[in-house]
Amino acid sequence: MHCPNSGELGEDLVAQWLQSTGWIILHRRFSSRWGEIDIIAQHDARVEEAGVAGEQESRKAVRELRTQHSMLAFVEVKTRSSGSWDAGGRSAITPQKQAKIWRTAGIFLAQCPEKADYSCRFDVAIVYCQRISKNLTGVRATQEALATSSAAGYKFKLQEYILAAFDSSIDNG
Repeated sequence: MHCPNSGELGEDLVAQWLQSTGWIILHRRFSSRWGEIDIIAQHDARVEEAGVAGEQESRKAVRELRTQHSMLAFVEVKTRSSGSWDAGGRSAITPQKQAKIWRTAGIFLAQCPEKADYSCRFDVAIVYCQRISKNLTGVRATQEALATSSAAGYKFKLQEYILAAFDSSIDNG
């Protein structure tokens, strides 16, 4: 079974879920010569401005605090049917794939130097795609999804969101 546009629809679900949890989507399908990153998202720390709004020192301090506490997430989305050969997409995140995403993230940061001091992490989202059947019978126990959506006769479930999923010792060379 293969849902048309399943990868794109899975990415849509993850982007909507991230936005609902306070993240700002900066890019979708950011690509470079090294590869592609499905979603680049930013989460800003809540910083209350102190003092008078006109004070330049205060604004500069707030900007510095916000930069120190802001996070970028480079998210790889794997959308699969329940019987997929690659452990729901987990085994498709090979060290080579991680290195490509790592390099592409470096290109993004070079293009956006104002975000170069942000904390960064590499997350993986596992989305399951299942055809919606009109003849559902019986009761099936399923793991609770983080988010769900339906499109084109299929149901999508954000089954797992793995924070900081990549090994930080990836060689950038």
